[in-house]
Amino acid sequence: MDGVAITERGALPRRKRGFWRSVREQRYLYAMSVPFAVMVLIFNYLPIWGWTVAFQKCRLGRAFWQQTWVGLANFIDLFRQDRFFLAIENTVAMSLLGLMVGFTFPIAFAILLNELRWRRVRRTVQTISYLPHFVSWVVVAGIVYRMLSTDNGPVNQIIVALGGEPVQFMAQGRYFWGIVVLSDLWKELGWNAIIYLSAIAAIDPELYEAAKVDGAGRWRRIRHVTLPGISNLVVVLLILSIGNLTNIGFEKQFQLMNPLVADQAQVLELYALKYGIQSQNFGRGAAIGMVNSLVSLTLLFAANGIFRRKTGQSVM
Repeated sequence: MDGVAITERGALPRRKRGFWRSVREQRYLYAMSVPFAVMVLIFNYLPIWGWTVAFQKCRLGRAFWQQTWVGLANFIDLFRQDRFFLAIENTVAMSLLGLMVGFTFPIAFAILLNELRWRRVRRTVQTISYLPHFVSWVVVAGIVYRMLSTDNGPVNQIIVALGGEPVQFMAQGRYFWGIVVLSDLWKELGWNAIIYLSAIAAIDPELYEAAKVDGAGRWRRIRHVTLPGISNLVVVLLILSIGNLTNIGFEKQFQLMNPLVADQAQVLELYALKYGIQSQNFGRGAAIGMVNSLVSLTLLFAANGIFRRKTGQSVM
């Protein structure tokens, strides 16, 4: 027993020496990671201090200790507002539509792009597809308005040519969610497909050769080689996308909305901007952000738990 105890006591210093030896040998890698760690600390963790504003009646010009603490009053007032629940409904609806469309289409696009035999054509299509990512939403909104205009807009011209009547897409709320989702898909399709193309390129070519020898056609190779080869990446990105389900931003909605579709365009971040910052009710704005963050965190842990139980994979 004494020998075991001595061995166990001696093992800990050896482990410590091994750790510091690893740090010393990889000191340049650790040094390179320091700026990024500091950046994450400053921009991701220090702002959490601002959540204290959600429990205050914040007044500009006063020091932190001079603010009036109101407890949960901002949250109680928030959940009494009908517009808040409307913002939640719009946010969840557009997020789910965006997840179904914006997550699956880049995977299919990447697979189809990978199947193109002509390398020059493939590169050209890929370059053209991700160029819209670099276009601001101000420009994209102008393009969408022009495309859907009843005044010689291409979409309505096609509808009229097929015997239909012009449709005022931007003046009817029932079209707004679909317009936002499809506009975002057009803008980000090529960019989101890049990571899947990289994962497909990392698949061992011998697997495809073996599938060919076994008589597998193109669709069978996609099903039994390509999809399993990128499945781990798909699971991880899906979990992260579910975790960010309520963080859809507001640029799309803000640029595409007008007074006729304002109710359908109201999302949580627009609600926080209008009823929190612009009305100088900073406590309510912080409460909205805090609720949004807690919901996202809950969804992330729930999605990760479900996938870990079903597939044994986890991102945390």
